[in-house]
Amino acid sequence: MRFLSPQTSLSLRSLHNSIAPSSQTNSFTLSRSVAAAAAMDSSSSTPCKLVLCGKSSAENEIAKSLMNNNSLKLPDNVQVSTLLHSEIIDKQQQQQNEESFCIERFMNSLSTNQFGRLLIWSPKLPSTHDVVSNNFGELPIGAVCVADVQYKGRGRSKNVWESPTGCLMFSFTVQMEDGRVVPLLQYVVSLAVTEAIKDVCDKNVVSQDVSLRFDSLICTHLGVYDLFQGLPLIDVRIKWPNDLYLNGLKVGGILSTSTYKSKKFNVSIGKYVSFSVIYNCIGLNVDNEKPTTCLNAFLRELSAAACALRREDIVAAFLNKFEIFYDLFINGGFQTLEELYYKTWLHSGQRVIIQEKNENQVVENVVTIQGLTSSGYLLAISEDNHMCELHPDGNRYIGVTFPDIYCSLG
Repeated sequence: MRFLSPQTSLSLRSLHNSIAPSSQTNSFTLSRSVAAAAAMDSSSSTPCKLVLCGKSSAENEIAKSLMNNNSLKLPDNVQVSTLLHSEIIDKQQQQQNEESFCIERFMNSLSTNQFGRLLIWSPKLPSTHDVVSNNFGELPIGAVCVADVQYKGRGRSKNVWESPTGCLMFSFTVQMEDGRVVPLLQYVVSLAVTEAIKDVCDKNVVSQDVSLRFDSLICTHLGVYDLFQGLPLIDVRIKWPNDLYLNGLKVGGILSTSTYKSKKFNVSIGKYVSFSVIYNCIGLNVDNEKPTTCLNAFLRELSAAACALRREDIVAAFLNKFEIFYDLFINGGFQTLEELYYKTWLHSGQRVIIQEKNENQVVENVVTIQGLTSSGYLLAISEDNHMCELHPDGNRYIGVTFPDIYCSLG
């Protein structure tokens, strides 16, 4: 196999374990139509309602201070109306609305020491990412923002996403010291999502007493198979670097961004010594079947009982799981989670063809994905044992052979 100079343009296609092309995966729960987002943007003239709630009295005091000082802001001069959950008059009506996020249910399921203990919920806003990233200095680390509907969500390559009702959309903040491991955080997040879904399924037990209502599912019919068992396994898998797949269809995605300020990295995750604040934004198709599929549609195919996962249960289970994984990651490195990650992703042993374009000739070489490099990129090996590092570039990949040869993969 011959690797070419940095100027050479190459392409990549799957041989085995093929995954849906990026033109399909970008449709995840969301429309990429900028026009649709622009149409929704007219709602920005109406104040965006942000409802604050804390897990304990300490977080509720922070919520009260944020409201009293009118501290929370949104970009593009979007007006904000801040409310405390404890003071909402129509709280009971909100609880009866199955499409609305139930704050009490979320708080009852949350068992973290840091993440998610201050919740910001909105029935409709431009983007949960905007809330956490524009107000990082005002919010405690681990604060989470959840929206029922968002109309200016963002993805990779500046894609604009419209997120429908039934989709779980949330963002939260992390602060890190070691910039070398920040790129690996998105893999910790992806793994926590897949494991959280399994946890919710395991804990959603159907009772013999029909009158006993369990928080994690709704069942109207009980069969022998269902008695005292969890829901059927929903095996969501990870498509590197930050997509979530179920039965070959994209059902979720993670976007992680970061800023560097005062020797600190601020990271937001829906997804860098110094400190990094990371903004993590996560979208997951829970109860919206279009444009691909969703978790509850998959459940209905597997179970005779009328069961449904709830967004509140999933985000709480995610934060519970993420806090455990994050501690392992910070204290022991990603290698503490690597084995479980490889069991969950789609790429182990995946073979791809690198096509070398040189004038009118095309030379094809096969590489096999081995895992991740220490910096978080794909590690591949050629048939003649040359190692190659593959980098993402938008919806394509850039390959780097050690130490400095480049090739384009897409």
